[in-house]
Order: sequence, then structure tokens, then C-alpha cells
Amino acid sequence: MEWTLAILFGAAMLLLILSFFKTEKQTKAEEQIEQLSISFMQEVYQLKNQIRNMELDAEIAAGEPGIQGRSSSQQKLLREVLDLHKRGYSVEGIATETKLTDYEVERLLTPYVELNRDRKKAANDA
Repeated sequence: MEWTLAILFGAAMLLLILSFFKTEKQTKAEEQIEQLSISFMQEVYQLKNQIRNMELDAEIAAGEPGIQGRSSSQQKLLREVLDLHKRGYSVEGIATETKLTDYEVERLLTPYVELNRDRKKAANDA
């Protein structure tokens, strides 16, 4: 009987020690999966931003077909103004966000607002 209790106690200690090692391996695997998930989410976010920028650049090119000599800072500002306008910001709100005057925002948006009106009119006429 004593031997049985000693063997059971030894087996319990062995299983307890093994369970600690197993949980450490599982937590390492879970951390690796979490890191992989985070990196995928960051890549998806970057891809969405690139797609949005490409769509805005295409709309800019369609609104002003003859103009290609813009600097990257001007292109970025126009892209930001158009993005805010598409999200439903008012001219005043866009001016506040971009630190421009209302007149400058209206001047930047004019070709694209008129382009959208023409598109809607053509769609309604058809």
C-alpha cells in the first residue's frame, strides 16, 4: 500500500511538471500566432490605404486630365481634401482639418464636384 501511494505521488509530481512545460510551449505558439495576425492586419491596412490613394489619384487625373506637373506635397494635399470631401465633410470642416482657407478648399474641389454632377446628370439622362 505504501509503495502504491509513493508511485501515485511520484506520477502526480511528474504530470504536474510536464503540464508546466506544455503550457509554456502553447503560450509561445499562441504568441507567434498573435504576432502573425497583427502583421497580417497591418499589411491589410496598408493595402487599403494604397488602394484608396490610387482611387483618389485616378479621380484627380480624370478631373484635370492635362495636369501632370504637381509636386508630391500638392498631390497629397489634394488627395486629402478629396478624401475628406468624399467622407462628407463640409468645406469649413475640410478647411479646419487641412489648415486651408474656405476659398482654397472650394478652389481645389471645384473640378471634382462639377465632374460628379456631370456624371450624375449623364446617369439620370440614360
